[in-house]
Amino acid sequence: MLGVAAALAFSSAAMAQTAAPAAPAAAPPAPAYTFTFNAAYSSDYLFRGLSQTSGKAAASGGVDFTAGQFYLGNWDSQVDFGPTANDPSDRTQFEYDLYGGFRPTLGKLNLDLGLIRYGYTNSPSAANYAYWEAKLLGSYASGPNTLGGAFYYSPEFFGKTGAAEYYEINDALVLSNKATVSGAVGYQALDKKKAGINGYTTWNVGATYPVTDHFGFDLRYWGTDSKATNFYTKTFAGDRIVATLKATF
Repeated sequence: MLGVAAALAFSSAAMAQTAAPAAPAAAPPAPAYTFTFNAAYSSDYLFRGLSQTSGKAAASGGVDFTAGQFYLGNWDSQVDFGPTANDPSDRTQFEYDLYGGFRPTLGKLNLDLGLIRYGYTNSPSAANYAYWEAKLLGSYASGPNTLGGAFYYSPEFFGKTGAAEYYEINDALVLSNKATVSGAVGYQALDKKKAGINGYTTWNVGATYPVTDHFGFDLRYWGTDSKATNFYTKTFAGDRIVATLKATF
């Protein structure tokens, strides 16, 4: 993590033999803002239970800027949607996400309110992949356990398929060896008239192990209900195990 360096104060005043001992130096102020970078390589890129790479591996990376409770960020990843009805020669290969928001706290409750813009390069214009979402996240930590919930809303979802909402509950437990076991259950609600399906349920469970302070490994099982598997096919939905190597600095 890159932060603004805190200036150290120096004193050179002469001291008389009878002078009192100098007071301890004050702690340096906290950085006014920070930058955090991340990079990862996954055996598959899953978004709400659906593969974004047709089951293939993906490299990704991003940067986050934080100033107090406010943040801005960008995250990019390889994608591969394969041939589509709009364009059988669809060659969309890159996703870039832009987001921002703020994270207030209410006692032990941590909140995250923000906006996300999902963009795609070289995608067919008729596909209308790009879209916006608003999000509200909350988490409550008690010892090594953190319970959370999330709500996302888009007035016009991926592929211009109408309004959509996503609901999720999640839980994470830090073990004595510093590994984290976590899982989540979510429901993606869709406009059936435009999307062709009224929604589906997805879930995941896995473990993350921090090999070093800046490098970690995640192994996770993902699943979706039969509605998603039947509609999106096994290329994009269904049961799968994903391994991810991630670095932060």
